Amino acid sequence: MWRRLSTPLQRLAVAKNFTSSPSPSRFRTSVALFRSPSASEPSTKATGSFNHHGMQYSTTVPNDPDTHEDFRPTNKLEDSSLSLKDIVEQDIKDNPVMIYMKGVPELPRCGFSSLAVRVLQEYGVPISSRNILEDPELKDSVKAFSHWPTFPQIFIKGEFIGGSDIILSMHQNGELKEKLKDIAAK
Repeated sequence: MWRRLSTPLQRLAVAKNFTSSPSPSRFRTSVALFRSPSASEPSTKATGSFNHHGMQYSTTVPNDPDTHEDFRPTNKLEDSSLSLKDIVEQDIKDNPVMIYMKGVPELPRCGFSSLAVRVLQEYGVPISSRNILEDPELKDSVKAFSHWPTFPQIFIKGEFIGGSDIILSMHQNGELKEKLKDIAAK
């Protein structure tokens, strides 16, 4: 598929294409790499990905019919007897800093989630998160648990703090540093 570029003019043309601003067609190609499956394609991603201390955990099921069922990953959220409310309670209890957000800390899917993650990362604390875009039922369960309608929702040491605006305000007036000091020290 790759061929050697024989002339300096060809090499220059290729280099110019890579250093120039992206064309709309190249942008569409890169977006296509991250697209979700259409209705006609089977989804390979099970709901319930979880981000813990910078590691993304997710269950994917291969489409390959030759994969034996013993080797296929399972979705632990669906297989467990825990309700979504129990999962939210356990997340908040087990993780000193828990954020329910759109996307994951490495790739936030909204500006407010991105702002909250950036503020929390200033303190070097381990951030655990769940992507609410992957599971609408989880999103509703978190809203019911906190009695708060918007996302992101941040919990520190089991206490509901609020969203990105509240975290930013606490950061600016020094309250957040005080709240996170023993977590950052660990």
